[in-house]
Amino acid sequence: MKIVVVGSVAAGTSAAAKARRNTEDAQITIYERDTDISYSGCGLPYYLGGEVESIDDLTPRDAAWFAQRYGADVRTGHEVTGVDPYARTVRVRELATGETFTDTYDELVLATGVSPVVPPVPGVDRPGVFTLRNPRDARGVHAWLTDRDVTRVVVVGAGYIGLETAEQLVGRGLDVTVVEAQEHAMPRMDGDMSARVDAELRAHGVELLTRTRLVRVEGAGTPGAMADAGEADPSGDVSAVVVQDADGERTLPADLVLVAVGVRPNLDLPRAAGATVGPTGAVAVDRQGRTGVPRVWAVGDVAEGFDVITGEPTWVPLGSTANKMGRVAGDALTGGSLAHRGILGTSIVRVFDQAVAQTGLTEDRARAAGHDVVVVHNIKPDRPPYLGGREMLIKAVADRATGRLLGAQAIGPSGVDKRIDVLATAITYGATVDDLFHLDLAYAPTYATTKDPVHYTGMALDNAVRGSAPLLSPAELDRRRAAGEKIQVVDVRSAKDRAKGFVEGSVHIPLAELRARAGELDPTLPTVTYCNKGVTGNAGQNVLRNLGFTDVANLSGGNKNYQQFARTPHPPAG
Repeated sequence: MKIVVVGSVAAGTSAAAKARRNTEDAQITIYERDTDISYSGCGLPYYLGGEVESIDDLTPRDAAWFAQRYGADVRTGHEVTGVDPYARTVRVRELATGETFTDTYDELVLATGVSPVVPPVPGVDRPGVFTLRNPRDARGVHAWLTDRDVTRVVVVGAGYIGLETAEQLVGRGLDVTVVEAQEHAMPRMDGDMSARVDAELRAHGVELLTRTRLVRVEGAGTPGAMADAGEADPSGDVSAVVVQDADGERTLPADLVLVAVGVRPNLDLPRAAGATVGPTGAVAVDRQGRTGVPRVWAVGDVAEGFDVITGEPTWVPLGSTANKMGRVAGDALTGGSLAHRGILGTSIVRVFDQAVAQTGLTEDRARAAGHDVVVVHNIKPDRPPYLGGREMLIKAVADRATGRLLGAQAIGPSGVDKRIDVLATAITYGATVDDLFHLDLAYAPTYATTKDPVHYTGMALDNAVRGSAPLLSPAELDRRRAAGEKIQVVDVRSAKDRAKGFVEGSVHIPLAELRARAGELDPTLPTVTYCNKGVTGNAGQNVLRNLGFTDVANLSGGNKNYQQFARTPHPPAG
């Protein structure tokens, strides 16, 4: 068997390595147009900030190492330019010499990955405008930062790479502006969670401009000029970007611009081979990576997967997923039975002092998929405060009819990774919210609380699903009141806590007085109780329900969550 792999980052090398582990009889050739293989693209921002000392630390396995370890012919600097699926051949160009040749295959694995999306605006190809996709890009950015007097940076895009790079460049003492076309940074999350990312960026000196798009890039010596892409200009290094929001255009000085607005699959070769592009815009494959074209496979970021919850095609280009897909295909093409089990889109990113993570469906996506959702905002410390515990917020979403856990998002300074991984595991195996309380999780006060934040999340969701303790999110409360619904909101905190801030229009009856003063409330009206974070609000909710109030909800996440929501303009959920 002759296996040809095109692409050698995560998926391609995983496919080749697994194929070799399964058989010593195959001839394996890997073609890579770049010079680096199997690098950590997710680590590139940390090289720019100095947390990673050398770019070589991100490329620990070079072509020679891989060739020796796996008995493969690894040809870097070779671009595959064409595929003939009938003759089972590929056309290859050696970039150093320009020489072209044809190679044959029995099995062809396309791991062509993605390319950065670059907005087609004037001046975007000026010197000093970069993307950050591979070590070559990182070396270029690093050299520009090192060799020039860079003080002002504009990052276009507030996804993973944009946020990580912004954090690292602030750490270098630079003035950083982040421009994002959507309403918030981290737009894959629900607005009430991504708004907290906005706040973290601004708290660390980042100028964040949301609902703002890039219009053009200007060069030194040509203030105000609309330099066309490719224009010859001896003093044309980037000097500013022009952006536009609802109020018009604005010019931002910039010594360096990083464009990180997203990526798109490299589809030229898959299309040439006759592969079908799926509804996500990536290559449609089965659960083992077959494209539908005989003996042609597609893996990694160029291929779509399927959602664990909905079963629908989805595309989430992450290195962790690419590695799995490559391993599965390498096994299958050598006779194995591995199959991909789907994607939850589990991810985590550090944004200064906060870890920001998510898995499964957001509230918005769950509603769009037709679920009647129950939502909890659970604010708990990752371990007891007496051992340095610090609060995290877990927002979790469940299906009301079945109790199935659908998704979770979490933000906090520590312990977030552990909780999001537990919740991702639970979702993968179809857990219902009542299952979460029964998980036998590790406990010691140095690591967790006796009832872990995961347990509390499950308890609150279970009570809400069963109807014994309904929850109402800040967004839903505001939406219903804005629609004219009369809702009585009861603050059950102490006078000291209320003096620090409260939900507008609420009445104040401390929990200790609630039984005696319940007659001041109308038991026929929808009622919402709240405290600082939710626990005492739930106690007040129970008191009123036991006194005959039939429609009582607890404000999800309490006043702390409500005030964060109220500070940031965004559309209500649903």
